[in-house]
Amino acid sequence: MRKLSLAGKNAIIILALGIVLVVAVVVSFNLGRYPITPRELGGILLSKVFPIEKFWTDTMATVLFNIRLPRILLACLVGCCLSAAGASYQGIFQNPMASPDILGASAGAAFGAAFAILNYASQTMITVSAFFFSLVTVALVYLVSRKAKGSKVLGLILSGIMVSSLFTAGTSYIKLVADPSDRLPMITYWLIGSLAGATKKDVLFAAVPMAVGLVPLFLLRWRVNVLTFGDDEARTIGINATRIRLIVVICATLVTAASVSVSGMIGWVGLVIPHLTRRLVGNNYRHLMPATMLFGALFLLLIDNVSRNLLTLEIPIGILTAFIGAPFFIYLITREAGSR
Repeated sequence: MRKLSLAGKNAIIILALGIVLVVAVVVSFNLGRYPITPRELGGILLSKVFPIEKFWTDTMATVLFNIRLPRILLACLVGCCLSAAGASYQGIFQNPMASPDILGASAGAAFGAAFAILNYASQTMITVSAFFFSLVTVALVYLVSRKAKGSKVLGLILSGIMVSSLFTAGTSYIKLVADPSDRLPMITYWLIGSLAGATKKDVLFAAVPMAVGLVPLFLLRWRVNVLTFGDDEARTIGINATRIRLIVVICATLVTAASVSVSGMIGWVGLVIPHLTRRLVGNNYRHLMPATMLFGALFLLLIDNVSRNLLTLEIPIGILTAFIGAPFFIYLITREAGSR
């Protein structure tokens, strides 16, 4: 009965997070220079299916489909993916400090974007370049780790640190030689992380790899549970820990690469949100994974709303996540240390 009641409690929490996320999405349309009320939102969307007498302006419809909807969707998708990747890495590596950039995906994306910007590439090519180099970086990390002696998990993490430093150095060199009048500011702004200028193309580009990565992570969440107890425990119940870890790494890399390529460097989400979610639903990945996905989407959506509405000049979302995430993580670790 105790286990059943705990599962029921977690199910209620997950449902509540889903409801709050839906409410936050609807409210987000009403925030900004051109507010769209829930009634107008419903009318515009339903008019695409049913014949409804128009009671909104053409400007509202344009803002909804070309500006507000892509940005809100992207905020939810990026927050969901980064949180899911962070929780997955923390589970398979048994490391509470693991985050989506532990294997160098973010460093590779930063290099790819900086390289494309330096060569005056279009916005689409900047996104593609960031995504491509993010995948290449993790592939290099995996190949290097295969040659490492000793623990494969430790070798993978150390390889990630080493390869990340190389790509970070490459990004620094690109910034050094970039034209300070136009290329350097663009590179710097991309590295900060922002959802400003999100388009339908960005959503469509990121949605496929995000879906390909998120679905297996959700379906394999009980196997991640087993990996948290170690490879020996997994082997005793017939689970190939190496294979599952590789699948999780590939899926987490896909969602991280897709997220970073369209949003830039947004830190702390994949590190803090899984820890905060554990305080709500515990360590069981059966509940932790869906709760983390919903909480991450909600968190980044709220931060993005603050980013675009707090001041006249929009604050890059990467700055806000660092301002909020770093102090909160300090609070978490000091509270845990004090409770021992």
